[in-house]
Amino acid sequence: MKVGFIQTDPVFGRVRENVEDAVRKIEALDAELVVLPELFSTGYQFRCRAEAFKLAEEARGGYTVSRLIETARKKKLFIVAGLAERVEGKVYNSSVLVGPRKGLAGVYRKAHLFWNEKKVFSAGDTAFDVYDIGKARVGMMICFDWIFPEAARTLALKGADIICQPSNLVLPYCPQAMITRSIENRVFSITANRVGSEERIKGRALKFIGQSQIVAPDGTVIYRAGGKKAEGKSFKISIKDARKKNINPLNNVLTDRRTDLFNL
Repeated sequence: MKVGFIQTDPVFGRVRENVEDAVRKIEALDAELVVLPELFSTGYQFRCRAEAFKLAEEARGGYTVSRLIETARKKKLFIVAGLAERVEGKVYNSSVLVGPRKGLAGVYRKAHLFWNEKKVFSAGDTAFDVYDIGKARVGMMICFDWIFPEAARTLALKGADIICQPSNLVLPYCPQAMITRSIENRVFSITANRVGSEERIKGRALKFIGQSQIVAPDGTVIYRAGGKKAEGKSFKISIKDARKKNINPLNNVLTDRRTDLFNL
């Protein structure tokens, strides 16, 4: 299966411009599954909840998701993308899975909000679900979810072959941490990050680190992007590698867990 990511450099608030830029990049990429960054359509640094609510869209029927569905059908592929989702007076930092047949196949709302996100977004209320896209089973987590190993482990226990991680990373640790998440769960991970910077709140400049990557179940970094430029990459992977949970004939990363001792 060919999987890839688009590393973007969005302009804050220019939703249509950012979406169309991503669509062009997806159409130029040879892939069956593509991951876009967190909040790829709006930009990241909202000044307040009201501003986020104004720029947010409903997942079903909104401009961003509608364009992604059109692209998925045209290219016959699946797309995971992060966006600000408006739901009944609330705004969530969400990701969607869209495909060529069902259109909108799934929505995940970020469980672990980072820093000032807690002042802007409502905490996610969806489960860590896994979706069968034919050649693979995929799950979604968003950016800061990486620091909580339970997120990736839950997806692995539910059968995910690939963890798709839309991100707007500013901390330097995540690319390395996702190597561990792939190893300990024996899954592929695709992190789609952005580049550039934003300082819409005085004195709180954010510099995004890029380094989008695809990691194999054995921890091999198949590809890691640079930290300054937008780009898109795709690579062919063997899904069966994510279904081999044994690290030797006697040890299995899932069935060997001593849950009887996990007294928390």
